[in-house]
Amino acid sequence: MTNATRDLLEQHFDTAFSAPDGIAKMRELILTLAMQGTLVEQDPADQPASALLKDIDAEKQRLVKAGKIKAPKPLPPIKPEEVPYQLPQGWEWVRLGEIGIINPRNDADDLAKAGFVPMPMIPQGYSEKHQFEERSWIEIKKGYTHFADGDIGMAKITPCFENGKSCVFSGLPNGIGAGTTELHIFRNSFNSVESRFLLWHLKNPHYIWKAAPKMTGSAGQKRVPTPYFTEQLFPLPPLSEQHRIVARIDQLMARCDARETLRKEREEKRLAVHAAAMQQLLAAPDSSAWGFIEQHFDELYSVKENVAELRKAILQLAVMGRLVPQDPNDPPASELLEEIESERLRLFKAGKIKTPKPLPPIKTEEVPYQLPQGWEWVRVAELTNVGTGSTPETTNQDFYGGSIPWYTSSATNDLFAPMPDKFITEKAISETNCKVFPAGSLMVAMYGQGKTRGQVSEIVIPGATNQAVAALVFFRSSEEIKKYLKYFFIKIYDEIRLLAEGAAQPNLNVGKIKETLVPLPPLSEQHRIVARIDQLMALCDTVDQKISDATDKQTELLRAVMAQV
Repeated sequence: MTNATRDLLEQHFDTAFSAPDGIAKMRELILTLAMQGTLVEQDPADQPASALLKDIDAEKQRLVKAGKIKAPKPLPPIKPEEVPYQLPQGWEWVRLGEIGIINPRNDADDLAKAGFVPMPMIPQGYSEKHQFEERSWIEIKKGYTHFADGDIGMAKITPCFENGKSCVFSGLPNGIGAGTTELHIFRNSFNSVESRFLLWHLKNPHYIWKAAPKMTGSAGQKRVPTPYFTEQLFPLPPLSEQHRIVARIDQLMARCDARETLRKEREEKRLAVHAAAMQQLLAAPDSSAWGFIEQHFDELYSVKENVAELRKAILQLAVMGRLVPQDPNDPPASELLEEIESERLRLFKAGKIKTPKPLPPIKTEEVPYQLPQGWEWVRVAELTNVGTGSTPETTNQDFYGGSIPWYTSSATNDLFAPMPDKFITEKAISETNCKVFPAGSLMVAMYGQGKTRGQVSEIVIPGATNQAVAALVFFRSSEEIKKYLKYFFIKIYDEIRLLAEGAAQPNLNVGKIKETLVPLPPLSEQHRIVARIDQLMALCDTVDQKISDATDKQTELLRAVMAQV
């Protein structure tokens, strides 16, 4: 390793960890420098790798004459265009099959104890230690891959290969083992390589990325071919330097482990402190906990997980009546309900809505908490006319290609429904169960999972829905009620999903949405609540953006650092 490279690595070692993927990138850099010969200094007194290769050839000839190995097949010569970079003095590019035995077989007594290693017992990533089950050799010698202590094993099948499943086998009963057939094995028969140096080469993400396109087979069953594993280029240093490199890798990986542990502990502490603050905020009868949050805001909200929890707490406080102060002069929610009921009756008499089915009375055990003075518990169907749509027969061309937007549950991923891809005709409306819902209606997804703050969206352009969406049409035209109910459903959505039917894909139905309890504030307070939520959600958006910007800057700094090393 050059002095300049070593100084830069030390100078920026800690800097790299501030980036989200800094630890992973640093591990990758360590292994890349190791394989390029710039991680430790070269020693001109080391026996060069060329001499090691001569010793290997001599040992091969001796073993062939002794009948202990078969004469190896010649491997293709290394062409200049294959060489990815220049090696230091004393190193040599070799093919892996030149310096060891690929996929060997063991010769052992049938009754001897051995280690059985299925794929789950092979470590992935940068882990090295494998596990094994003790078996008799006769049980596992046929139909499995053979290996022994000191052999290097690499998973050859996707996704195990991409996940870096590989190890140096050690501690096997009688020094032998067998296991999953989805391994390539390198046996260091000529003592040409420090086993863990080769293991780090195989675990290097650069090696994995380069080999992945060479995999063959069908989707989900792709494998690294044996010829590729055998013929892959490997940078072979002098044996003494290999030992120094492995020792240095161990030191630097230990530093990475320590930083990773420290980061994890800090994140866990930050999350725990924030969880305690949120619990106090929700439990306190007043807003006393806000002082702690404001005092430690920058520290608490440096991770997006905490911002997401703050959003939930804001909505929880809002529907409990503790986000804004009450005003005793506000007309109570009971008066608002009377106005809504009058409007519903008017619409019924005008033939614009059907006779509403009686809703079950609200039982005491249903009420989750006590409301402030002037609030009322109501069911969704007391505030809105809840309906849904259907999917017109897809083979009927007369039903599609019209001018009426046809919304599906994907439209509920945004707070305001975007223009859908499909449109239906007036004929589809008249001949199917589809109906047009007016602008300002809310859509609630009954199937699937949301990707944003909840599967609730507002219809901007009147349109129909399919059967996976419930549409809430308001009896009383009021922006306050609509916005409040919209935030309520964003808050409550995951909770009402627990009432959904079905295990693998739990679904809601119109009945459950109609009967969902809503804590209804006075209309004036709804206005204040919505304004405060808007303000706080905008703050959360700003904090989220700042975190993203800081993360981007850290990532750019990391890239710049890596480019210098």
